[in-house]
Amino acid sequence: MAADLQTQLHAQAPQTATAKRRALGWSLALLALAQLIYGLDINIVFVALPEIGQGLGFSEHSLQWVVSAYTVFCGGFLLLGGRAADLLGQKRMFIFALILYALSSLFGGLAWNPLVIIIARAIQGIGAAFLFPSTLSLINRLFEEGPRRNRALAVWGGFGASGLTVGSILGGVLTNAFGWQAVFLVNVPLAGIVAIAALFVIPRDERRLQKRHFDMPGAAAVTAGATLLVYVLVQGPEIGWVSRNIIISAICSLLLLSIFALIEARSKAPLMSFRLFRNRSLVASVVITFIYMGSFGALPYFLTTFFQNVHGYSALQTGLAFIVPSLSIAAGTQLGERLATRMEARSTLLIGMSVGVIGTLLIPMGAYIDSSYMMIVTGLIVSGIGQGITWTGMWIAASNGVAPEEQGVASGIASTTLNIGNAIGLAILIAAASSGIQGKTGESLREALAVGSRTAIYLAAIGIFLGLLATLFLPGKQKT
Repeated sequence: MAADLQTQLHAQAPQTATAKRRALGWSLALLALAQLIYGLDINIVFVALPEIGQGLGFSEHSLQWVVSAYTVFCGGFLLLGGRAADLLGQKRMFIFALILYALSSLFGGLAWNPLVIIIARAIQGIGAAFLFPSTLSLINRLFEEGPRRNRALAVWGGFGASGLTVGSILGGVLTNAFGWQAVFLVNVPLAGIVAIAALFVIPRDERRLQKRHFDMPGAAAVTAGATLLVYVLVQGPEIGWVSRNIIISAICSLLLLSIFALIEARSKAPLMSFRLFRNRSLVASVVITFIYMGSFGALPYFLTTFFQNVHGYSALQTGLAFIVPSLSIAAGTQLGERLATRMEARSTLLIGMSVGVIGTLLIPMGAYIDSSYMMIVTGLIVSGIGQGITWTGMWIAASNGVAPEEQGVASGIASTTLNIGNAIGLAILIAAASSGIQGKTGESLREALAVGSRTAIYLAAIGIFLGLLATLFLPGKQKT
C-alpha cells in the first residue's frame, strides 16, 4: 500500500511541475501583453496629435498637454503605485491599473473638448503608474532570481518594444481610417480582456501575516512633490524656466520632497525604506535608468521630428519608419537575456551601452534634408540592439538582492527615475536642437531642423556613454 502511494506521488510530481510551468507561462503572457499595451500607448497618441488638435480645437500652445498630462501624472504616481503593489497586492493593483486604463481610454475616445481629453490622459498616466511597477514586481515575484527571471524580463521587454512599433503603425492606420478617437478606444478591449484573464490566470497575492501599514502622509508628500517636479521639467521648456508658475512649482516640489524625506526617516512603516539604498545594484540601476531614458528614450522624439518635419512623412509613413528600430530593440532584449544569463549584469550593460553609443553616433551621419531613410538604417539597427540589451540588463540589476515584499517599491523607484530622466533629457536636448530655428521658414527651417536633430542625437550618444560609466559602479561579481 505504501509502495503504491509512493509510486502515485512520483507520477504526480512531474505533472504538478508541468502544470506549474504552464501556469507561469500564461501569467507571463498576460504580463507581457500588459507591457505591450503600456508601450503601445506611448507612441499611438503622438502620430494622432495633429488630428486631435484640429478635431477638438486645441491651440498650438495647449496641444502638448495631451502628452504632458500623461507624463506628469505617470511620473508623479509611480512610487505610490509601486508601494501599493507591495502592500495591497501585486495582482490586485495590476487588475486595478488595467481597469483604470480601459475606463480612461473610453473617456478619452468620447472626449468633446480639450479639457476632457487632458483629464483622460492624466488618468491614463495614473493607470500607467500603477501598471508598470505591479507588472515588473509580479515578474520578480513569480520567477526566481537567475536565468528564469532573466528570460521572463526579456520577453516582457520585447513585448514593450513591440508595443512601440505597434503603437506607431496602429496610430497611423486607425487615425487615417476611423479618426483620432480610435487611438483611445482600441485600449478599451485590450486592457479589459487582459484584466479579466488575469483574474483566473495570475496566482493570487501572497498572504501577509503582519499587519499592513500605509504611510499616507509620506505617500501624499512624495506624490505631490514628484508630480510638481515632473511638471516643472516638462513645462519649463514650454513656458520658460523663470516663469512664475515654474518657480512656484519648483519651490513647492522641493519643500514637499524634503517633508517626505523627514517623514520617511521617522516613520515606523515608511513608504520607501532608505535601507533599500544600501543595495548597490539598485542604486546603480536607478542612475542607469535615469540616464537611459534621458538618452535612448529621447531618440524617438527627434526621429519623429526628422521624419515628419524634415522629410515630410505622414503619420502612417512615420509609423512604418519605426518598424526597423523597434524590431531591433525587441531583438536586443532577447540577446540581453542570453548575455545576462551567461555573465554578470555589469558586463551585459557594458556591452549594451557600448553597442548603443556606436549605433547612435551612426544615425546623424545620414540625417540630412536630402538623405534617404536607408542612410540611417544601419544606425537605427545597431542603436536599437544596444538599447534592447541595456533595457533587459538594467531591470535585472534593479531587482537583484531586493526582498519579494519590496519588489514593488524598488520597481517604483527605478521607474520614477526613468520618467524623470526622460523629462530632463528631453528638456536639455530640445533646448539644444531648437537653438537655431528661431525666425526661420521654408527650406532654411528644414535645414535648421535637420541640424537640430543631428545635434540632439549626438548629445544623446554622449549621455549613453555617461550611462556606460555609471555601469562600472555595479557589483562586479554579482551573477544574474
